Amino acid sequence: MLEFPHDTHTHSVYSDGVGGIMENVAAAELRGLSLVGISDHTHYLGGKPFNRYLREIRRWGGESDVTVLAGIEANVTWEGVDVPPEIAGKLDYVIASVHLWLDDPGEYIKLAELALLDENVDVIGHFGASFPYIGYPDGEDLLGLIELAEERGKAFEISSRYRVPDLDFVRECVRRGVKLTFASDAHRPEDVGNVSWSERLFRKAGGTKEDLLFGELL
Repeated sequence: MLEFPHDTHTHSVYSDGVGGIMENVAAAELRGLSLVGISDHTHYLGGKPFNRYLREIRRWGGESDVTVLAGIEANVTWEGVDVPPEIAGKLDYVIASVHLWLDDPGEYIKLAELALLDENVDVIGHFGASFPYIGYPDGEDLLGLIELAEERGKAFEISSRYRVPDLDFVRECVRRGVKLTFASDAHRPEDVGNVSWSERLFRKAGGTKEDLLFGELL
């Protein structure tokens, strides 16, 4: 049983997932989650699809005992984060993730900084997922990023799928009051709520409910 039963990063057939929103919510109920977020990719959700997406999230959220939040996973590019204010304003939260293939970790840090400076962004997704392939930034760069998140009131997700960020990073977030969320990054309903690794790391870092972005809803 999870002490902090939530999962804020799940995908559905509205982007590259294989299950419907109803199925993700049902899976969250079976897992005993208190909160689940649907966070499909921005580039699938222009115009009418976004309106249907939002209506469906609200519909199934209204029929469930689980708190169901409407989120989105945006892409961080050199031009900025690809979620316009008119979409962000209708959502409960926005995740911004680096999906570009880069050559060095310094570029990754610069993109993360762009996301932290964006008014529409709430959470940085799977931070550091590509570090094993492109190299690791130095400690000063990481500390500077956490300080910027603290200054801007942004959160980081703890991704069970990619097993990032590491313990020292999460511990520093807790120390500085930077909020955190748990994320399965599920693309199938059966993976919704697979956040045990996230919770173990969070607890090892000394995290409490007050350190979670949506702690008051748990």
